[in-house]
Amino acid sequence: MASAAAAEAEKGSPVVVGLLVVGNIIILLSGLALFAETVWVTADQYHIYPLMGVSGKDDVFAGAWIAIFCGFSFFVVASFGVGAALCCRRSMVLTYLVLMLIVYIFECASCITSYTHRDYMVSSPSLITKQMLTFYSADTHQGQELTRLWDRVMIEQECCGTSGPMDWVNFTSAFREATPEVVFPWPPLCCRRTGNFIPLNKEGCRLGHMDYVFTKGCFEHIGHAIDSYTWGISWFGFAILMWTLPVMLIAMYFYTTL
Repeated sequence: MASAAAAEAEKGSPVVVGLLVVGNIIILLSGLALFAETVWVTADQYHIYPLMGVSGKDDVFAGAWIAIFCGFSFFVVASFGVGAALCCRRSMVLTYLVLMLIVYIFECASCITSYTHRDYMVSSPSLITKQMLTFYSADTHQGQELTRLWDRVMIEQECCGTSGPMDWVNFTSAFREATPEVVFPWPPLCCRRTGNFIPLNKEGCRLGHMDYVFTKGCFEHIGHAIDSYTWGISWFGFAILMWTLPVMLIAMYFYTTL
């Protein structure tokens, strides 16, 4: 009789049940946050998808789509886990563990995919510089997309090229083929402008006077945009995974006691 009572007490251990309930509540809330974060990423608020797409390294966005599924799944499965812990039913806990393991694997893939492709894009400005020189002013669909992107970035961020205006002078480019250096050494949007977007001094800009041309490059802004997306997908995802693992281990222990 005493051993049966002890087994029953262990089966319904309030400490283990409490840990599972609290752990899964945090997971489900984190899942909602991950869902919202990755929806923001896929909306591409910085409008840099063409830059990543032309390089074939747009899997940062593929990772975001996976994370959308995982975020919602974390919410659903963790909610089920709370019920499984409170009901103390062996079949429900097993179902919870299987489903959570599947979501866990997908989220691992999302985090790794996003981070590795981010590292490829921002580890060196040379790749982005090559894309810019190849496609800016090119008469192709990709060229038109990249031209619009660079025009917008240069105007909004008051920058020129990847590392500076000399990118357009030191290397051959589609822009140089269309516009000789004596006509304009860099795109006119590298010129400083008034509040009405009128160049302060077009001739001074053409001659490279520092008061009339943007001297900083745009790589810092582009790198920041890619990093912002990656932090939301990868590092927040890794944080959820680090929390989920001990919760799953506790659930495994709980399963053995049922």
